[in-house]
Amino acid sequence: MGVLIDGKALAAQLRGEIREQAENFRKQRGKDIGLAVILVGEDPASKVYVRNKIKACEEVGVKSFSYHLPAETTEQQLVSLIDELVASDNVHGILVQLPLPKHLNERAVLAHIPPAKDVDGFCAENVGNLAMNRTTIVACTPFGVMKMLEKYGIDPKGKNAVVLGRSNIVGKPMAMLLLNADATVTVCHSKTKNLKEICAAADILVVAIGRAKFVTADMVKEGAVVIDVGMDRDENGKLCGDVDFEHVKDKASYITPVPGGVGPMTITMLLYNTVIAATRS
Repeated sequence: MGVLIDGKALAAQLRGEIREQAENFRKQRGKDIGLAVILVGEDPASKVYVRNKIKACEEVGVKSFSYHLPAETTEQQLVSLIDELVASDNVHGILVQLPLPKHLNERAVLAHIPPAKDVDGFCAENVGNLAMNRTTIVACTPFGVMKMLEKYGIDPKGKNAVVLGRSNIVGKPMAMLLLNADATVTVCHSKTKNLKEICAAADILVVAIGRAKFVTADMVKEGAVVIDVGMDRDENGKLCGDVDFEHVKDKASYITPVPGGVGPMTITMLLYNTVIAATRS
């Protein structure tokens, strides 16, 4: 079996470092690093994510400002709240939990968060900076994946990297980060032909499509590094990833489990981004 990439252990180590940085910030500036989290409506998964983010803030000494707005909140009301938070010196990062209720224009709402406080790394300027390989705030999950590769001594330089999935949150920024790290990158999606062959040629395979156990052993090259970003349920309702872990683990040189792989890194990198935003403020 390949080496298991332990996201839980790495996240714990990074949170220790973040705690120290938050403490240093407090000593130097006389106030806490602040993260504002906005939830609109009653989406059950979103409520869990927000709860986890607030708990993570408490763990590392980052002050959280939590706003839970009713589902019928108007765009103007939401934007007014964001504008207030943008103006506050005590708020260094602003996060709007997605998805928003259908009547709200996600893109228009997020456009009100300035790049310096966009700790999700979703705004056009931060994404543009990433594409141009400039210093910027990077989307949390792909940033976490790069930290994992770094920690385990996996250098993407000159490697064939395949990213399965092209979402704005994971696939696209992941591809740009790997490209910036000198990998030769292929992005695959639902319209890709010869998917199996392309995946089977990858030295590094990052999977983020939201389909349980989609990547099977015949899609993975012997000795490949396999990063599973998926969070799904199998036919028995058990938590699993986009990769058929049991059958792929013996072919991979390194592989992330689900749970305990990429998942713990996402919120940790959100905290990391918040510290970066605060120190630049």
